[in-house]
Amino acid sequence: MKMSMIASMFLASALFSATPSLAADCSASAQQVVAQTGGQLLSAKAGTKSGQTVCKITVLVKGNAYQRSKKITVTVPQ
Repeated sequence: MKMSMIASMFLASALFSATPSLAADCSASAQQVVAQTGGQLLSAKAGTKSGQTVCKITVLVKGNAYQRSKKITVTVPQ
């Protein structure tokens, strides 16, 4: 059991350290989108669009008393 736990931790650290600059850039972009929309962060994913690095950020913005909450996705170039 200890061996599988160590292997899982190693795999997780390898995945997260593979693209540290992308993760840091998406984190900053996500904070900015949350501040601008006043919403709650649902996800922030790095990717490419037309050869350019982008972050796809999804937030949940609450509606007023008569409106439902809205899920908004914003693509931010890096």
